Amino acid sequence: MLIGLTGGIASGKSTVSQMITELSIPVIDADQVAREVVEPGTSALQAIRNHFGDKVLNEDGTLARKQLGAIIFKNPEERKVLNQIVHPAVRNRMEELKQFHLKNGEKTIVYDIPLLFESDLFYLVEKVILVYVDEDTQVQRLMNRDQAGIEDAKQRIGSQMPLAHKRDRADFIIDNSQTTEQTKEQLLFILKEWSIL
Repeated sequence: MLIGLTGGIASGKSTVSQMITELSIPVIDADQVAREVVEPGTSALQAIRNHFGDKVLNEDGTLARKQLGAIIFKNPEERKVLNQIVHPAVRNRMEELKQFHLKNGEKTIVYDIPLLFESDLFYLVEKVILVYVDEDTQVQRLMNRDQAGIEDAKQRIGSQMPLAHKRDRADFIIDNSQTTEQTKEQLLFILKEWSIL
């Protein structure tokens, strides 16, 4: 079974992802893949350099994320160009990882995709688990985690689709507002329910 794991910033998705890994279920982390596909020597990084120039590279040849971020933040057309370079590379790499796990006899693979809803990637998965907390908890955790001020935290959370809007299309919702043990209980429950454990 292909499962999509998603949430929002500071919802605790990474915690649940770690729990899944500890259960020896392979997790394909979209953020990690997105970093891998733009490492020095990759065709995606070369394409980014060809379009944006050397100003988006650090001295060691790695991607200068802040400089690139500053360009695409102000310019939706440039963001579109970047996405057209990076997204296919990410999808190809995720597909390679999926095939690798399937060849190794894995029956279940979890895709950890923060923007599953925003990017409408439901076609990649059979079931969706949403890690959910209410917005006040999200704000508080983000402030604690990143030492962010309340306005900054609210702005960053506001840039994503509200978790409340994601509830309807999720197959299972893990309420992560209590203890880690309670979160794990919910995870184990659904994995047994879906005959994965």
